[in-house]
Amino acid sequence: MKLVCAQSDLNTNLSLVSRAVPSRPTHPVLANVLLQADAETNQVSLTAFDLSLGIRTSFNAQVLQPGALAIPAKLLNDITSRLPEGDITLDDESDLTGDGEGLILTLTPQSGSYQIRAMEAQEFPELPAINLETADGASLHYLPATALIEGLRGCLFATSADETKQVLTGVHLTLKADTLEFAATDGHRLAVVETANENPDADVDNQLEMTVPSKALRELERMLAHKSSTDESVTLFFDQGQVVFEWQNQRLTSRTLEGQYPAYRQLIPRQFEREVTLERKQLLNTLERIAVFADQKNNIVKINIDSGTQKVTLSLEAQDVGSGKESIPAQISGDDILIAFNIKYLMEGLKSLPSSDILMQLNQPLTPVIFTPLGGIKMTYLAMPVQLRN
Repeated sequence: MKLVCAQSDLNTNLSLVSRAVPSRPTHPVLANVLLQADAETNQVSLTAFDLSLGIRTSFNAQVLQPGALAIPAKLLNDITSRLPEGDITLDDESDLTGDGEGLILTLTPQSGSYQIRAMEAQEFPELPAINLETADGASLHYLPATALIEGLRGCLFATSADETKQVLTGVHLTLKADTLEFAATDGHRLAVVETANENPDADVDNQLEMTVPSKALRELERMLAHKSSTDESVTLFFDQGQVVFEWQNQRLTSRTLEGQYPAYRQLIPRQFEREVTLERKQLLNTLERIAVFADQKNNIVKINIDSGTQKVTLSLEAQDVGSGKESIPAQISGDDILIAFNIKYLMEGLKSLPSSDILMQLNQPLTPVIFTPLGGIKMTYLAMPVQLRN
């Protein structure tokens, strides 16, 4: 194999796929990135796979001799990222040490050269592929990239980090004929985002549902955000246990999570006794100031809603440290109430609500509270209040 490529192209694409390289690989070859060079198309593809999440990307290069190698991802990334801009020649040859083990990849920038011990490409596991012609139940759909980005930004923060709650570590994606719905919950809060599918899907008679690990979807969001254009569609292949997202010259594949996702729609109240309209940025800035007193033991913010003064007062008390208290104006309907939240959950939800004003709807001090943006995308954030000690 021999090719010439731009340092910027190699560095950018290596950074993308390296996020699928496991930090503690169960097999040595998984610490590698698979490099494949095609002389007919003058394309170089890079693949990383941790047996659950797989990322493949490709870029243009001058391929003088085709070939494939598995190269240590971290070492290749460390070298490439430090090289100056310009062309790099990549050339593989037999082991120069004479012990007959493995291959050597030589990187030659404008000055100097670097040699890396590589592995045979055949040792690298193949990414799962869905063959729509032979796979029973496999389906193909086209999703707007903008809808995917909006949906993921609005709910990924609410997934659980507790691996024992496996199905809650993912985002539940529901494809309907003309809408996409994203839902995430960790048992304490719930985020639901509904976006329009600008590519109405006649194949979705009822609806298609899957739960995808948050790790894979964070990488999908990051990769889509770097697209040159978000107007294009993303192709989604889905089969039992496996989902593939493809666009331009990039592919992300992931297993889906098993288990029944909670019936989250049943958790959202339909009627409310109280409604509060607030300026989102003002509320968030106030919470950020009060949060300087918050730690693992003292993380409860009290919210006193006063309809008489049309003000909301936020306060946080940290024993042996101090306390903070501020009032902000609001439009309030309903009786006065004192309610409390985990301040981290409240702030994370507010950061994801994409509007200048928000509506807070609630009933009693310990029943679910709903936050929705006034304008922008259709999003619901449910936060469970906490009980105040006397």
